[in-house]
Amino acid sequence: MFTLVSATRFSGSSPPAPPPPERRDTNYGYYIPMDEGGSMLTQVPNTYPLGLGEPLNAIISAYSDSAVLQSTLDNGGLINYYQSIGFSTECLGQHSGDNQAADLGDGNGYLNQTAVIRWDYGDANLGTCQETVEGGDHLRYWIQDGPNADSGAIFMAVSYEMPIAQQHNIIPNGYNFGRDWLIGNATAQSTIIPTANLTNTSTYSGQTSFNGYTYHTSVNYVSGLLQNTSTGINHFQSVAVNGSNAIDGLVAIMTVKIVSGPTTNSTSGAEWSHRPIALSWTFFALACSLVAASSL
Repeated sequence: MFTLVSATRFSGSSPPAPPPPERRDTNYGYYIPMDEGGSMLTQVPNTYPLGLGEPLNAIISAYSDSAVLQSTLDNGGLINYYQSIGFSTECLGQHSGDNQAADLGDGNGYLNQTAVIRWDYGDANLGTCQETVEGGDHLRYWIQDGPNADSGAIFMAVSYEMPIAQQHNIIPNGYNFGRDWLIGNATAQSTIIPTANLTNTSTYSGQTSFNGYTYHTSVNYVSGLLQNTSTGINHFQSVAVNGSNAIDGLVAIMTVKIVSGPTTNSTSGAEWSHRPIALSWTFFALACSLVAASSL
């Protein structure tokens, strides 16, 4: 984690000015939170039993374009990227539900999520109000930018939740399915990603567009950051189905590049625009939930 620098004797009365700060080489596009005392599980208040958390099961890596790592709608930033894949900010800008905290091992300790992002049902302006009522995919994100591990990577806790009438509990298999819903939309898949078939060699890629920006997202699934387990996982009693654990231990690593912007031409000969269509994915998710629930 540290680079040893040899001492040098200077002939002048004062040493030269230090070089400008640079983002350190992360090897993976992020720093492993556990290496500095962090965790890949969030802290959730008022769980039963106490002390349960939710998995940080997707990461936008620091190898993404720097604009994408900025928590903004402008200049093709993170919020515009989320809108390109069918997600948006909370209903009328109002946060609902409990906060969760995460320690990314960056020296900032446990911090509440930067924001909650919800499936927008095809309407980037008001669709998240529908998600708040009817349920759907949603995520919380944190930025790894503390003094001990300043990668700039975006860590996300993704899950598919039930309607508000069911207290936004997580659907059966909802952590894995929610992660893969996100990835399927981010890579413009024409069919649902087969969650049960994923391994740490699975990869996906594709393009999405919104507000004049086109993004290319490459994804690889990795193991080792999370365990394949139900231990310590919020809602483990209902999320684990058919003898499987609540989470499969895989984390989706996303690298996002801006292919073109409003005033530039694409450098890709295969550019195409895509923004997810909500209806078919939503019906499929509800069907999955019903089938899984009937097997409990």
